[in-house]
Amino acid sequence: MNDPKTLQQAIQYFSDDENCRNFMISARWLDGIVRCPRCGSEKVAWLAKAKLYFCSVKHPKQKFSLKVGTVLEDSPIGLDKWFPAMWLLSNCKNGASSYELSRDLGVTQKTAWFMLHRIRAAMKNNSLRKLGSTGGPVEVDEVFVGGNLKKMHADRRLKLKNAMGRDHKTAVVGMLDRDAREVRTKVIPNVKRETLQSEILRQVQGAGTVYTDGYVSYENLNAQAFIHETVNHVDEYVRGQVHTQGIENFWSLLKRGLKGTYVAVEPFHLDAYLDEQVFRYNNRATRDNPLNDADRFMLAVSQIVGKRLTYAELTGKVGETTF
Repeated sequence: MNDPKTLQQAIQYFSDDENCRNFMISARWLDGIVRCPRCGSEKVAWLAKAKLYFCSVKHPKQKFSLKVGTVLEDSPIGLDKWFPAMWLLSNCKNGASSYELSRDLGVTQKTAWFMLHRIRAAMKNNSLRKLGSTGGPVEVDEVFVGGNLKKMHADRRLKLKNAMGRDHKTAVVGMLDRDAREVRTKVIPNVKRETLQSEILRQVQGAGTVYTDGYVSYENLNAQAFIHETVNHVDEYVRGQVHTQGIENFWSLLKRGLKGTYVAVEPFHLDAYLDEQVFRYNNRATRDNPLNDADRFMLAVSQIVGKRLTYAELTGKVGETTF
């Protein structure tokens, strides 16, 4: 059987341990040669009974699995469950609930929740390329994400007010490069002028074109060497090519997933959910880039190497692990 093209084929294909092993090898090493993740040596042997590799070079921990050096490291969950989970999260437009995934895979909800966050860590976009570098315009907009206080339990409402003050929602800034059809987002502490304009300076190519709404924090952006045009939503939403409809469409997709699938997302984890939605949006099928479900899945798998997320990091008990 060739590489799977549908979820049904993926489940069937990855139910075989040998298929999982060969697929992981091809995803990690393009030349198909397994190398020790600790010393880089090619002198490794496959121990079939233990389902581990053994490195002939003398060093601590000579035995290793294919998960070592990836975001899946130290996970007792088999690849036969990891790959279908990655397929689902890469392609379900509104995301995948940990409760639903726990029933589908036969794991606990806590395990499924941890698995999903590890996959989101792999999906994170670490590109250093500035938006607008091809000369096209960049749409910028901000949004507040959070629950409705009126619909919350009194204890929850009081907790949020004490922790975050009157404004209990989390601010997020988003930017859309129209030519590259690429979105970037970031959780920000506030929507003051210094905060928003510093993010634009960091992410957008100098002398580029920036479209925003009429929010006061975007005023005087011209002084920062940008071609800046605005639309006042009191009077208009579109003026020729000047609008922010593209990034607002992304906000609509994001909120659909947060409200319909995830329901309650803590501000501490919001960046991870943004990474997930950005990954699917930036790798959606278009006329110029006709990606399919298998392509998105392969891209997600290709990004698992060199990343790590432990449960202690996820729950805020320790700092991030670096390789």
